[in-house]
Amino acid sequence: MTGAWWRRAVRAALGRRAQLRWVHLVLGGALLMPYYLLTTVVFASLVRGAEPFTSLRWQLATFASALPLAALTALFPLVRPLEATAARSLCGLPESAELATGPAGSWDARSRTSLWYALHLTTGGLVSALILSLLPAAALLVALPFTDASRADDLGWPYGFGAAPTALAPVVGLLLLAVVMGIAAGAGALLARWAPVLLGPAPAERLAAAERRAARLASRNRLARELHDSVGHALSAVTLQASAARKVLDTDPEFAREALAAIEETTRDAVGELDSVLGLLREGEDRPAAAAPSPTLMDLDGLLARTRAAGVTVELTAPDTLDRLPSVVSREAYRIIQEGLSNALRHAGRVPVRLRIAEDRKKVEITMENPVNGAARARRPGGGRGLRGITERATLLRGTCAWDTVDGVWRLTVRLPVEASR
Repeated sequence: MTGAWWRRAVRAALGRRAQLRWVHLVLGGALLMPYYLLTTVVFASLVRGAEPFTSLRWQLATFASALPLAALTALFPLVRPLEATAARSLCGLPESAELATGPAGSWDARSRTSLWYALHLTTGGLVSALILSLLPAAALLVALPFTDASRADDLGWPYGFGAAPTALAPVVGLLLLAVVMGIAAGAGALLARWAPVLLGPAPAERLAAAERRAARLASRNRLARELHDSVGHALSAVTLQASAARKVLDTDPEFAREALAAIEETTRDAVGELDSVLGLLREGEDRPAAAAPSPTLMDLDGLLARTRAAGVTVELTAPDTLDRLPSVVSREAYRIIQEGLSNALRHAGRVPVRLRIAEDRKKVEITMENPVNGAARARRPGGGRGLRGITERATLLRGTCAWDTVDGVWRLTVRLPVEASR
């Protein structure tokens, strides 16, 4: 137990994290030097009797006067990303710590950066001063038994060092070294504790970052729905088309050729949409993905033709005014119909589907009906993401979605407002 305590203490004082924090503290002392030298020159020039180079009292006064000047310069916006980078690299922060990455854009962020800069330079200056003054003293005391004891007075140390028993000098030196290491470790821990508080994003920046993340997530969720609907429908249609072609290959070669041609066209369209969506996803996480080109209700004839080629009878009732619908409504309506047909192919098999599209000034209503095939439903129990995707598409347009089974007929009804999308 005692050995473990010593190992933890040595690691805290001399480990990699402690070494990086020492570098960070020395960096703070180095950054303080220009301000310290400037105030030293000012005091020596303007204050009669000032001895900033030799008097400890004047040195402390110069140190205290340099800090407000340093804090004032930290109000510049670019100081924050520089200090945040140094703190992130050298302070040994926990993974959950969040530091700002951009310039300070508000007075709240600038004031917190100014406080951090003053704290960094204060602790760094004090620790640097201790290192420069006490470490040589510790080294002298440790080496004192091996040298002439009178050398302590020659080097300017107090008379007590020379008069003290020589055997105790190394102990005092090691204690002095431990004090310096403890103060440095405490100062490093203090900076690590306050870095996320003073260099973290402002509330407005956190809100903006959350909005950007939400936009990216919504965009990628939309692309996932596009991929699911297009590729899922294509696979369902191709499966039935291939099955139909296999069954009639010997008895009806013409139908088999038509089914194979439909498979070729369906897969070509699906591969094109797949490449488009994957290309958008590869754009990276730094910006929302752009809108993928999607089919609309004007492309409905091709969708129905591919579905009919799979052996499914689709009866369509629709007005001639669908070309006047807003593009976003027409696009989402196409995807909803596509997913509805995919559900029918997956869960009902080759059953007739009735599709009715009604449109007026306020809304467009989509109704899909097909008989429930008990055997097919037993083969494909449960549902997938289809109905959830349809509901999400309708909700995004402030529409409604409902489905039920009445007298052995599955019915899906979706209403999309038109006026809100113009």
